[in-house]
Amino acid sequence: MAHAPLGKSGLKIIPLNRETLQDRVYRRICDMILDGEIEPGQQVTIQSVADACGVSHMPVREALKRLTAANALTVVSGRSIGIPSLSRSALTDLRNVRLEVEALAAVWAARNITDDELLNLGKEYKRLEAANAARDTKSYVRANRAFHFSIYRASRSARLFAIIENLWLQISPYFNHLPGPYSLANTHHHVMVDALRLRDEAKVEAAIRADLDEAYKVLVALLE
Repeated sequence: MAHAPLGKSGLKIIPLNRETLQDRVYRRICDMILDGEIEPGQQVTIQSVADACGVSHMPVREALKRLTAANALTVVSGRSIGIPSLSRSALTDLRNVRLEVEALAAVWAARNITDDELLNLGKEYKRLEAANAARDTKSYVRANRAFHFSIYRASRSARLFAIIENLWLQISPYFNHLPGPYSLANTHHHVMVDALRLRDEAKVEAAIRADLDEAYKVLVALLE
């Protein structure tokens, strides 16, 4: 059996194929958007993204094609990208779809979440509390995503999770403009944790819907 050659470091040299590299770059840019590294109104050059990923322009351009098709990014110029503007009608449409799919994921999570996942969710909630207390918007945006996605992963539906992530790619950059403090949102998060511990499907669904509605009202006010 042939063995993979070793590099100078002694590690096996296993070249990444083009598709794998593109997927990794795509995933990295998604994380940039979801974690608030790219904000509305901010222009990011393709070169800067390539540098951050340690790759050439080609896989970055391929990833950007996928993200522009998903309405998560827009081309500002030939070499720059940005977050698409969000109209009230688009925001309302996103809210309506999110209410249905995220509430469904939360209900399924109540049926399937494990004790270990509940323990991790409690830790994510504490990170939210810490970011709230520090009035640290960036940390809160990242912690909010980790908290919600922990719930949605527990639904045990990869397809439902993928739909939710696509919706978040379109809306989450605007979370950076939500004013603090976030005590009301954290109240809803606390209810979610308690409801999931009790496997209370109705309670966790209501808390998710209340959380999304509250954020929607604030974002509408900001847009207007």
